[in-house]
Amino acid sequence: MAQAQIQVEETGKKGLQREFNVKVPSKDVEKKYVARLEQIGRTVRLPGFRPGKVPLQVLQQRFGPGTRTEVLDRMISETSQKALNDRKLRPAAEPKIELVAFAEGQDLEFKLAIEVMPEFTPADFSQIALERVTADVADKAIEDAIARIVKTVREPEIIAEKRGAKMGDVVVVDFDGSVDGKREPGMKGENHRLELGSKSFIDNFEEQLVGLKASDKKTVKVKFPAEYHAANLAGKDAVFEVELKELRAQKPVVMNDDLAMELGLKTLDELKKRVAEDIKTDYDRISRAIIKRGLMDKLAALHDFEVPAGMLESEFEGIWQQVEESKKRGELPADEAKKSDEQLKKDYRAIAERRVRLGLLLSEVARLNSIAVSSTELRNAMIAEAKRFPGQEKAVVDYYTNTQGALERLRAPQLEEKVIDHILSKAKVTERKIPADELVKMPEEMD
Repeated sequence: MAQAQIQVEETGKKGLQREFNVKVPSKDVEKKYVARLEQIGRTVRLPGFRPGKVPLQVLQQRFGPGTRTEVLDRMISETSQKALNDRKLRPAAEPKIELVAFAEGQDLEFKLAIEVMPEFTPADFSQIALERVTADVADKAIEDAIARIVKTVREPEIIAEKRGAKMGDVVVVDFDGSVDGKREPGMKGENHRLELGSKSFIDNFEEQLVGLKASDKKTVKVKFPAEYHAANLAGKDAVFEVELKELRAQKPVVMNDDLAMELGLKTLDELKKRVAEDIKTDYDRISRAIIKRGLMDKLAALHDFEVPAGMLESEFEGIWQQVEESKKRGELPADEAKKSDEQLKKDYRAIAERRVRLGLLLSEVARLNSIAVSSTELRNAMIAEAKRFPGQEKAVVDYYTNTQGALERLRAPQLEEKVIDHILSKAKVTERKIPADELVKMPEEMD
């Protein structure tokens, strides 16, 4: 059947917004309507009629209203898509349809409002200069990592000697804290294990426990950091009543094959190799995050095109919801807690706009360069995700297999990383080795 002769008139154009008035001649509508009824008549079974011999009038009486609605939906969808394809417009969201006229013997007429994807040309990536920082794995880092592993599997031994606590000891304490005489959530604990010198507690809390013996009590005074994550405690003085109930210490870690066997491996060399590989993986991950952050900053500076308002609003609403939840829990960073909602919204809307613009840029680079995530890569990503939850692998796989949109959420970050690799392959990337402690600190300093 010949395609409907639609009439499309552009009635509005502002930024990325487009509005059209679309008409489909009534004769084309009726052809589609009759054709659909005849298709139904070939399979429907009605009393008194042989299959395929039901008169059109009977079909109209029985199925007319529903069929006409079905034809309406289909023709609107088809003609809307044709109107966009003919103008090479890519929608940024589902179009909004407003029906103007649709009745037997009349032309189908509707208004089509759509927000389109922006048109832009990605920058010349060969002009981007970046530095990749890396670090070697030192022997001391390997030994320190092994010592930390040992702490997680060995139970610290009770110290029988009646002596005071010192740095490196593990103390078991009860504590009850207050700010301005008021008890606050999270400031009380019982039988809490604390390694002195671990900096697990704020300020010089741990140092003040040095010298205490089992059963000793002490009033510890500390000050919360000015940038403490809980705004209601940031920068405030606190008092803790502490009782040291037990003193423990880890046995000295001796680097030998017996230690390796204690940790499930055969030799110390094998243990060191395994730990070195894990540390190198962490270093590589940090290095990747740093250069990716630098690349994103460069891309943001090189591209300044309009983003679809709908995408921006959706991204902003997601961010703002998280901000409001953090405010309710008192976990908003202190510098942000001082700002008004108006200023916070302005700041986070700028972040949302950057995210949307960069997302559109990466998608366009993927499209122009035919970059995609293969089914094998997606399956491997799903398996890797499942391995993160030992004992629940099948449940994870079932979730991604049976939940609508789950695989797409897994595909998106995979595609992003492939596009990042593509851009980095075009950019001018130099490499510089730095001390490992500097590498580890860099992401925090960048934030």
